[in-house]
Amino acid sequence: MLRCKLSLAMPRPPNDSPSTANKTKNMKHIHILTAIVFTTITLQAHENIQSGPNGGRLLTTTQPHAEFLVTPDRKVQITFVGEDGKPIPAAAEVVTITTGDRSAPVKLTFSKANGPLLSNETLPEGNNFPVVVQIKPTPEAKAALAKFTLNVTPCPGCQKPEYACTCSH
Repeated sequence: MLRCKLSLAMPRPPNDSPSTANKTKNMKHIHILTAIVFTTITLQAHENIQSGPNGGRLLTTTQPHAEFLVTPDRKVQITFVGEDGKPIPAAAEVVTITTGDRSAPVKLTFSKANGPLLSNETLPEGNNFPVVVQIKPTPEAKAALAKFTLNVTPCPGCQKPEYACTCSH
């Protein structure tokens, strides 16, 4: 039996070495990633961020709304906010936060602390990392999600941390 192997690959031009082809491919990826980053930054800058009663970021994906605030010791305080914009004590809400480097995420759990919830763990060292906040009104309920980039650098315009900046600088 005669076997015939058919190759559909196009021959490479003589001056197009594998390293040149890889560099071209990598440059295309870099251009695409750069465009995505600038689009994300632009969208975040134009996002309508509301401030909570303690100067943190108001999360409006849940009822009641919740304020996300990083404390000086790098813990996260979640304060629930009533319709009047004033803090209300946490009831049966369950909050979890996943944050940090995507290759080694950190999960924060919460306990009641005289009204608001306070994370049992501290945020990882560093700045500018993704945050996913999951809030369940009751332990059995479906979680409402809030996603944003945590940047604790003070805003040059309003002096709030960038994650809670409301001045649209």
